[in-house]
Amino acid sequence: MKLIAEHPEAAAESVKIVPEIRLSAVEQRYSVGNDESVLALTNIAIDVGKREFVVLLGPSGCGKTTMLRIIAGLIKPSSGLVEIDGRPLWIGDRRDNRIVQELGVVFQEDHLFPWLSIEDNIALPLKMRGAGKAERRGRAQELCKLVGIGGFEKRWPRELSGGMRQRAAIARALSYRPNILLMDEPFGALDAMTRDQMNVEMQRIWLASGATIVLVTHSINEAVFLADRIILLSPRPGRVDTIIDVPFARPRDLYMQNSPAFQEMVASLRKRLDTMA
Repeated sequence: MKLIAEHPEAAAESVKIVPEIRLSAVEQRYSVGNDESVLALTNIAIDVGKREFVVLLGPSGCGKTTMLRIIAGLIKPSSGLVEIDGRPLWIGDRRDNRIVQELGVVFQEDHLFPWLSIEDNIALPLKMRGAGKAERRGRAQELCKLVGIGGFEKRWPRELSGGMRQRAAIARALSYRPNILLMDEPFGALDAMTRDQMNVEMQRIWLASGATIVLVTHSINEAVFLADRIILLSPRPGRVDTIIDVPFARPRDLYMQNSPAFQEMVASLRKRLDTMA
């Protein structure tokens, strides 16, 4: 199975997508004192289409999380343009917070408030947006069923397993129906079996929600299992090294990971990453 490696720009042009996320000539440089700086990302140019599931993959320190945080509006890029649904995220030094409020973000830690029930944690973004109690409760119950924790609405976060808390965190991010969901290693702290289960559940949730998803992971298997496209970043400073279309039909189950085609794609990506070391 051939990776789209030699000409990623041409590959991107060959796939006609309507971009919901566009990064153009994005660069990120950090000051480290004494008039010195570190270049984390350079010349990043990507498009993500509506309802796509895109995974950012690459070696440690290549800028995957930085890139996700730039898309989320948590970091202003040193240069370049970030557009969400055709609208610039930054105008000068001013961030368009109306765009940010349309994005859902899930981190590796669930960040649930221990003094709130699962239902109230999920509904908190709606409360902050002025939604009434009945609407908040109904949406929280709907989302608990969607992410597979129905019946646990009144429990406290400490009463749930790590995987269940992450389900609640995903539900909270979906509470206000964002068009885009950004996920930074959301399953990295889970054991292998739970992580596999969450991959299957994440695919189901994505198909049901209709959201565009950009996910950061270190797991090659996870990337190939979940993604429509994988964007492979080079070592720092991070560049778009390779863009890979993942051809497997959906829905995907865990058994397809044993197929020769899946294993060949995983092996090709691993080989490419090894050459970067």
